[in-house]
Amino acid sequence: MAVWSEDARRFLEAHRVGHLATAGADGAPHVVPVCYALDDRALYFIADAKPKRRAPRALKRLENLRENPRAALVVDDYDEDWSRLAWVLVRGTASFVVDPTVHAAALRLLRTRYAQYEAMALDDSMRHPVVRIDPVRVVMWRSLRGT
Repeated sequence: MAVWSEDARRFLEAHRVGHLATAGADGAPHVVPVCYALDDRALYFIADAKPKRRAPRALKRLENLRENPRAALVVDDYDEDWSRLAWVLVRGTASFVVDPTVHAAALRLLRTRYAQYEAMALDDSMRHPVVRIDPVRVVMWRSLRGT
């Protein structure tokens, strides 16, 4: 059974970037933009090969998730006309995908959404981990005056 309402899924699929919130053992919040993909049950992102200050496995977001698997991702529409505001918030439990078949399936989902991933060597799950967020709660909000 799908965890996404039809409206939430449509909204998530229509947007390209979400903002991932994590916190490590110290409770300090950390928020970064991420590219994501979803299937009927979960949302996925990968520590990709874009230039970063750290090796993909050493990213703060991944370090935090190893210490504390609770995560949130928000995807939003902002407009100066506030009657057009909308967002989806996904709160859930994150896990690192270790099964090679699941890693390959998640990578296919991500590559379908982001052509840039086709040119990146992301198949090595040890170097480029895929994270799965299993939603515990999904909230969608739209301005009451919006369409």
